[in-house]
Amino acid sequence: MKLRSALQILLVSLVALQQLDLGEGSRILAAFFFPGKSHFMMTNAIIRELVKRGHEVTFITPFSLAKENLGPNYKEIVIDQYNFWPEIKEMTNTNTIMEMTDVNRLTFLRMVNVMGTHSTDFAFDQPGVQAVINAKEKAGKYDLLLVEQFYNEGALILGHLYQIPVITVSTFGYANYLSQLFGIVSPWSYVPHLYMPYTDRMSLWERVGNVFMSATEDLMRRYSYYPEHDAILQKHFSHLLDRVPTINELERNISAILCNQYVPLASPRPIAYNMIPVGGLHIKPPKALPENLQNFLDGATHGAIYFSLGSQVQSADLPPEKLKIFLNVFGSLKQRVLWKFEDESLPNLPANVKVQKWMPQADILAHPNVKVFIAHGGLFGFQEAVNYGVPVLGMPVYADQYSNLNNGKQAGLALVMDYRKFTEEELRSNLLELLENPKFKNNMKQASKVFRDRPLSAMDTAMYWIDYVIEHRGAPHLTSVGVELPWYQFYLLDVIGLALAVVLLPIVALFGICRKSSKTTANSPKKKIKKN
Repeated sequence: MKLRSALQILLVSLVALQQLDLGEGSRILAAFFFPGKSHFMMTNAIIRELVKRGHEVTFITPFSLAKENLGPNYKEIVIDQYNFWPEIKEMTNTNTIMEMTDVNRLTFLRMVNVMGTHSTDFAFDQPGVQAVINAKEKAGKYDLLLVEQFYNEGALILGHLYQIPVITVSTFGYANYLSQLFGIVSPWSYVPHLYMPYTDRMSLWERVGNVFMSATEDLMRRYSYYPEHDAILQKHFSHLLDRVPTINELERNISAILCNQYVPLASPRPIAYNMIPVGGLHIKPPKALPENLQNFLDGATHGAIYFSLGSQVQSADLPPEKLKIFLNVFGSLKQRVLWKFEDESLPNLPANVKVQKWMPQADILAHPNVKVFIAHGGLFGFQEAVNYGVPVLGMPVYADQYSNLNNGKQAGLALVMDYRKFTEEELRSNLLELLENPKFKNNMKQASKVFRDRPLSAMDTAMYWIDYVIEHRGAPHLTSVGVELPWYQFYLLDVIGLALAVVLLPIVALFGICRKSSKTTANSPKKKIKKN
């Protein structure tokens, strides 16, 4: 009897296992060309998680993960890092990234376009990428292409070569030019351009500036940026393809985009079904701090301030007179200060200040004694501050840092000052306001609650949609027909033109008739009146 029961249980178990989908891992090609170190905080987090979940990943990257020993499912093709600084210095007439604050925004837009096309061209010349391009057996080798949505659109052609769906990763969040890519309209009346220092509540002249910048970018992309990218594709792929698709055509085949944004850091705006907000995806549960940092923060009985300008901007590049102001103000505070500073031999360091070349930023912000974060307003750092509820004193330098911080200021999460002009009194006043006014901490706590309150975590959301696109072979049902419309139809210019014609043509016709009638009357001979 017992044997029979055991056999029945075994049989039921076998049937259950047969019905259970164990989820075989997919084969993913990830091509990330742009050598921006901070961008890879998000990219590397995605790659690690894909491998952890059993997918086979081939990663084209300028930054190796070999030391992490991710296992047999991970293969990387390391490419040289494109050195874009000589071009940046020449185009912007700057010597350090701190000087980018003074660069005209149109010049900055042209600069990132050039960086994108040149780094794409450079990547296609790399031996490892050439091997991927010229591989003979392409059919069925990969199930998905993952690429960054940051001025390297040429990488989309790998999806065309291997006939696989494409997901892009926007490390900067939303941008107005994504409208055309996903068949939506981003109203320039309340959706600010990424590089403009505006919030969603713009004045008349701010809206004028926003319209000018957004329209200029659209025109630059259509008549300059896309043709340059198309020429690069012709150069590298005309020997393989009878007809090389244009960037515009390749963008229509993007199945979804993972956007590094989430409320409340991004104001509400129109998005498509396949624009997936996953802001904060890179944030992991905090780890134990190194002993020296743990002891320093544990002993901060009055709280601590963390100061870091990120991976690109360096505190050591601050003007000497501004460094002196920071040291004077820090020395006058009862709080301790952790400062990510590239020169650990910084002279005249107050006793309450500790400097190091590198610090585990997110883990530091997670410490309960950290009360203020002095930052440049980069998106990753600001997300970490919101996640852990730490008010921010921001000093924007370039790109989206202005809009990030101004949104934070509008929401009562941050104060902002100009690193070129601030005084000792302004710095001290701002820090004391953030430290002593409870509204900033309370606002940050509420923002943190909103930021973390999601149906799925940011990472689980990204993994779900990656699996979804693979499962549904590109998920074409998510793509708006708007991506197929020519620009004049997309913006209803043909309808507007027809409406104007319907209204104006009768008026013009009536005017013509009246004018002709008037001329006829004027030219007709006058009848003579006979006298009796």
